Amino acid sequence: MRESYALELIQKDKRIDGRKFDDFRKIEIKKGIAKNAEGSAQVKLGNTEVMVGVKLNTGEPFSDTPDEGMLMVGAEFTPMASPDFESGPPGEDAVELARVVDRGLRESKCIDLEKLCIEEGEKVWCIFTDIHIINNQGNLLDAAALAAIAAVLDAKMPKMEKDEIKRGEYEGPLPVKFKPINVTVCKVGDKFLLDPALEEEDVIDAKLSVSVRDDDNICSLQKQGHKELDVKDLEKMIDIALKKSKEIRKMLK
Repeated sequence: MRESYALELIQKDKRIDGRKFDDFRKIEIKKGIAKNAEGSAQVKLGNTEVMVGVKLNTGEPFSDTPDEGMLMVGAEFTPMASPDFESGPPGEDAVELARVVDRGLRESKCIDLEKLCIEEGEKVWCIFTDIHIINNQGNLLDAAALAAIAAVLDAKMPKMEKDEIKRGEYEGPLPVKFKPINVTVCKVGDKFLLDPALEEEDVIDAKLSVSVRDDDNICSLQKQGHKELDVKDLEKMIDIALKKSKEIRKMLK
């Protein structure tokens, strides 16, 4: 099986596609791919492909943040993307992906939500960020998080006249302050590697997803996998993520 072959190669300090352990597959970012959205982006990590659309609407703010706009993230896994995905309401994997991407965006304070307040306690702008998985060939989380911040950077504020949104007319970009990058570091035995291909994901012992801001502030951590990580593992994985996040962020414009 290809999974066994992938594990055998990793144990020999090799990878199934010839990459180094700290190499991502080819990253492609395209913005403005959806005409009916306020912002959109497509990200490819090798053959993994994710699209994100951003829509803005108005709504009532949360009671504990009456002077701030709202940010919401959802994800859709369709059978077209993988035979492992089923049609219907979002499953646990989709909910988990959306939750982690949402936390990275929210905890990074990447958007100045106070500038999205229209009338305190009454009306604010709501940002809906929808993730669509087109093809799953491994490392969906990093691809989705990158597509999400790329779509947010692409998004524009709609014009509003007499409490009516003028779709297709814009006032300027979203008030973006930071560009968080999510990097997932995987551990297989005593090896650490980035951007696992689908076959490699099946042999991972544990992985740590690290969302990093422009100023190296760590916004969120998410551990997955069946094996424990000790303090030295965590420190090494975070260091790897910090370094790689800088390289990836340069690709955002």
